Amino acid sequence: MLVTNLNDLNETERDIKSETWRSRRMVLAGEGVGFSLHDTVIYAGTTSTFHYANHIEAVYCVQGEGTLTNEETGEVHELRDGTMYLLDGHEKHTVRATTELRMACVFNPPVTGRETHDENGVYELVLQDGSDRKVPTKANVETSAMAAMG
Repeated sequence: MLVTNLNDLNETERDIKSETWRSRRMVLAGEGVGFSLHDTVIYAGTTSTFHYANHIEAVYCVQGEGTLTNEETGEVHELRDGTMYLLDGHEKHTVRATTELRMACVFNPPVTGRETHDENGVYELVLQDGSDRKVPTKANVETSAMAAMG
């Protein structure tokens, strides 16, 4: 079991900052669970373009307002509390933050913490030994829950 408080990551190697965003990496490849989990803040009034050519990313907006633009199709989507988007086609995208946006981000394959965005907003693919060591083999569901379903 891993228990982490977000504030304990402040000013550590897991606290990554840029001019337009800050990402605190709560779960990384080294934890060996097959994904990474990040708490990301995109600063109000900023524009950030990303392109994860080597990763699938799911993003859940938990705070704020802005827009998401798919740079490949031109489609624009509203971002606000409760919005989720999945970049399952490695779409190049732009996030414009009207207010501060707070996002929960999940990456597969997991980020190691050593990646940096290149000039195109792409993370290089950095693999870590043992990052796939905890592959689930079955669901851990209580018998009483199964009986209740019926």
